[in-house]
Amino acid sequence: MDHYNTEDAIFALATAWAKSAIAVVRVSGQGCIGTLSRAVKGRTGERLNSTGTNRVVYCRLFNPKDGSDVDDVVVTVYRDGHGYTGEEAFEISCHGGLTVVTAVLQLMSDLGFRQALPGEFTLRAFLHGKMDLTRSEAVNELVNAQGRKGQLMALNRLNGALYRRIGQIKDIVAEIMSIVEVQLDYSEDEIGEDLTFPMDRLQKAIDDLGTIHDSYNAGRLYSQGARMVLAGPSNAGKSSLFNYFLKEERSIVSAQKGTTRDYIEAMCTIRGIPVRIFDTAGFRDLSESEIEEEGIRRSRSLVESADIILYLADSTDPSEIDRSVVHDPRCIPILNKVDLNDTDLEGFLKLSVATGQGFNELCDRICGKLTSDIAQADDGSLVIENERQREDLARAMASLRSAKLAADSGLPLDIVSMDIQEALEALGELTGEVTTDDILDRIFSSFCVGK
Repeated sequence: MDHYNTEDAIFALATAWAKSAIAVVRVSGQGCIGTLSRAVKGRTGERLNSTGTNRVVYCRLFNPKDGSDVDDVVVTVYRDGHGYTGEEAFEISCHGGLTVVTAVLQLMSDLGFRQALPGEFTLRAFLHGKMDLTRSEAVNELVNAQGRKGQLMALNRLNGALYRRIGQIKDIVAEIMSIVEVQLDYSEDEIGEDLTFPMDRLQKAIDDLGTIHDSYNAGRLYSQGARMVLAGPSNAGKSSLFNYFLKEERSIVSAQKGTTRDYIEAMCTIRGIPVRIFDTAGFRDLSESEIEEEGIRRSRSLVESADIILYLADSTDPSEIDRSVVHDPRCIPILNKVDLNDTDLEGFLKLSVATGQGFNELCDRICGKLTSDIAQADDGSLVIENERQREDLARAMASLRSAKLAADSGLPLDIVSMDIQEALEALGELTGEVTTDDILDRIFSSFCVGK
């Protein structure tokens, strides 16, 4: 963590770099309020710098270097222990024109504050005990959530659901550890009671950890989304279906074959799952266009990397069907344009993009295929999406399973104790009670600046 100097007062733009009505600049660090008071006109600086509770102050900022006015702003002051970072801090709400924002940021630099690094505000919040490591990671996950359901799941973790659940499991493991240590330290005669090994409690801890660990795939799906590729022969209606999902005319639709020469992509949400959908060049063996041939090659490459494939065939001309794609387990075969020719094709879902027939069933099948191998999760469910957390959970489970096997086999209790201690350390790393600079660097460097 060498590049994170926690002694500096730091600043960053906390809102997007774009023209807006209001922008927010965040500053944190010891003595920062007193420093800002030197750039405030009139007696308002005294109000900013006076001791007491948090306050909101309307004032005009100026640059002490040349006396030039910067902007009329609202400053929200946070005393030690009360703000996001847990240290002395303030936030400036200024006008959102980029010229104004640039001037305010330059003033912060001129006052001696250092530009914050990615995740540095949240790192300070963690170091000051304002949040544990799972809550810190939830901040970043909430910012990056691609859909409403993923957002609610991240918000649940930010509210401490994961931290509390891990704490409950740690209590069970610590209880088991205390029983083992008593038996290691004292003889049966000294204990005065029969202390049998709590195998049922150990199994409960393993099962509870497994439930959280197995939620990872659901968490990744609802937060990061899936890749869905529309494939099939030319003029089967892929672009029309692409536009239907988006509820806008994004892709060109034409009766002429080969209209789509390259893939087009966009985000949409299907049954709460964020999906990146790709409209691709139609598959056909003979093309007179070198550009179209390249588009077909790229389309096949996309199909290989897809999480789900919608293969469209034309009900008015169902002869050109690529069976290798249709038989792929990721594929949902679709017979489109059934409003023009209502026929059946074994294994194909009947659809008419023109009338909307079959669209709801298609969405159900997409959701079913994407969630078939994962546990269903409600908005308020405890679900993880973080690879580091999944690894720590897996390590804790492996250690507890090893302890259970050792106890079952009658191995000495000091071996069982070592396995249980490893599980406690893994859970401590998960919540941040046990951590290293390496882990903190890896976590917080992935945050955006200003968080």
